[in-house]
Amino acid sequence: MVKGKNAYIVAVAGATSARGRELIDLLDERKFPVGGLVALAPEQSAGERLEFKGRSIVARKITKEALKDADVAFFFDDVETSRQYAPLAVRSGAIAIDGSQAFQGDATVPLVVPEVNRHVLDRHTGIIANPCSASIGLAMVLKPILAQVRLKSVVVTTLQPASDTGKKAMDELAQQTVALLNFRDLERIVYPHQIAFNCFPQAGEFLEQGDTTEEADVVNDARRLLEDDKFQISATCVRVPVFRGFSESITIEAEMAISANELRAVLSGMPGVIVYDDPGRSLYPTPIEVVGKNEIHVGRIRENRALRNGITIWCVFDDLRKGTSLNAVQIAEELIHTVREGTGKPTDDQLA
Repeated sequence: MVKGKNAYIVAVAGATSARGRELIDLLDERKFPVGGLVALAPEQSAGERLEFKGRSIVARKITKEALKDADVAFFFDDVETSRQYAPLAVRSGAIAIDGSQAFQGDATVPLVVPEVNRHVLDRHTGIIANPCSASIGLAMVLKPILAQVRLKSVVVTTLQPASDTGKKAMDELAQQTVALLNFRDLERIVYPHQIAFNCFPQAGEFLEQGDTTEEADVVNDARRLLEDDKFQISATCVRVPVFRGFSESITIEAEMAISANELRAVLSGMPGVIVYDDPGRSLYPTPIEVVGKNEIHVGRIRENRALRNGITIWCVFDDLRKGTSLNAVQIAEELIHTVREGTGKPTDDQLA
């Protein structure tokens, strides 16, 4: 990014995907200083029209030339596209923010959630990685807790909606639901099992030790984001028949006693987190209530009597917002703030 600019050329690879469309909406909603928007898509989606600031924009096929003038390039296409074109964008002078997980495991590429570890942005050499949705929610919850107590273990079960897989998965859930309600045969294309009226404990491919690739990503991402390897983490990722909205059940075991009320106060002070917790009135976050909202919502905070110093937390957030696209936009906002102000510390309002 060039110091002194008031507006930036922004390229979005994967612009026609669910995450790409959400990102474009967020650029407008958050008044990101866009001087020009370049919408890029795979060949089969090139030509589709998108709306930005009341104007119709045609998605173009991604090429090296299409990226040459970009200041910021977001990548929400597949892994192969990111690996091929993100380095080309950087060589042309852009900052590449990758949401495909192509660089997620690369120790030389910063993995960033601005509210959690904004300081690692100083280490970037052109490419910055967006973590997986599950680890963003987990890290946002654990960050303020770790500032208060040391942890022995964390067990997280994620309930992952179709939107976490993409538009084709959302379409499959809709089509299967219609087929079943009309007593017709259904098709399975995206998932290995029926997703409508069903759930199954597989996100990604199975590894030799029995975990899935996504479960391994949750553990590895959380450790990198929190910069803490002193406690054990176990993850189980479950696909559920929800169109949009990510849920997690998080159980922590602390090394010292901490009450549910103390934890509510700790989480209430975390930027980007809303405590919504009054079970007596059936008040706790659900996926349908968080769609379109930017914050991580937590509730059902209670002592876990199976553990000596255990607490269980229910966490829900919009995976197309903070779970992916919003986090990427926040990274770009942080970079602009650094360039303009010479500091890497935005206000809490900017992070919300």
